[in-house]
This record gives sequence, structure tokens and C-alpha cells, in this order.
Amino acid sequence: MKQLPPEYYSELEEIQAADFVIVELALYLHTHPDDLDAIKQYNEYVKLSKSLKKAFERKYGALTSFGYSFARCPFDYKEAPWPWQV
Repeated sequence: MKQLPPEYYSELEEIQAADFVIVELALYLHTHPDDLDAIKQYNEYVKLSKSLKKAFERKYGALTSFGYSFARCPFDYKEAPWPWQV
């Protein structure tokens, strides 16, 4: 397995934290659909998550292999660590 820099893990953790907030806000909004502040916060975190993922993928390659991101040539998804290796 190739050696990954420490910032790989901290950047991945930032993505996971943003995605966690998105899930929690979505659950809240299921029962409070008119909460404009929560909707604004949800949209801010969606924007943040997309930005973090774009930057991460530019540096390290695709986060997934099923169509959310464009592939590089050669197809390098298999070079990234598997979830149990991170």
C-alpha cells in the first residue's frame, strides 16, 4: 500500500464531518420542513461538502468509483486505499 500524507486523513475527516452534518440536518428537516435557518445551514454544508470533495479528488483521486466523479487516465481508482486501509 502506498504511503499517504497526514493531510490525506485530516482532509478526509473534514469531508466526513460535513457529510455527517448534512445527514443530521436532513433528518431534522423531515420533521421541521419550514425551518428556514436549518435549510440555509443544510445548503451551506452541501456546498462545503462538494467543495471539500472536489479539492480532495484533485489531490488524491476519486472518492468513489460509481459515477460521482470523472475518471483519470489511466483509471486510478484502484490505487486509492480501500476503506479498511484508511
